[in-house]
Amino acid sequence: MKLEELLLKRSGNQCELCNSAEGVQLYEVPPQSSRNEDNCIMICAKCHAQIEQKEELDSNHWKVLSENMWSEVPGVQVVAWRILNRLRNESWAADNLDLLYLDEEKLAWAKATGDHEHDGSVDLHKDVNGNVLQQGDTVVLTKSLDVKGSTLNAKMGTVVKNIRLVENNTEQIEGKIEGQVIVILTKYVRKQGS
Repeated sequence: MKLEELLLKRSGNQCELCNSAEGVQLYEVPPQSSRNEDNCIMICAKCHAQIEQKEELDSNHWKVLSENMWSEVPGVQVVAWRILNRLRNESWAADNLDLLYLDEEKLAWAKATGDHEHDGSVDLHKDVNGNVLQQGDTVVLTKSLDVKGSTLNAKMGTVVKNIRLVENNTEQIEGKIEGQVIVILTKYVRKQGS
């Protein structure tokens, strides 16, 4: 039996963190050298996005950890510990973190990624109105911009399609204006349709 089939059977086709049955997928709890039933778990898309810091942590979504952190699956215990640490400013999460015991080996694994050192906040690319920008979105310039090193002047109201997010800098996106790829500050764009 394949690993994914084993995990689906173990989880009852549900997310092992929040019990959702929608979009359940295999997640390899990092770091690991080889996949097995202890270090892989089944999670939903919402849990995945929040674990990977692709969206803000939703405290209410994670309250179910007070039950699921008691799972016998090491991967579930480790991820629960990491999430509870990121939410440690919330009293319910701090209380559960105090109750959750991990042996030395699991604790070392849980700390290995450094996730526990972050809080619940996530740095995301956001437009002038605070809307989250995604790769491929269409935006509208909210200010006329002179493009450095070019005679190009991008006028306010210019539509920029299929943007790319600049990695490691949430204040910048890339977009093509008049055939030229330029870097645009997110504070000067509005997501189209928002």
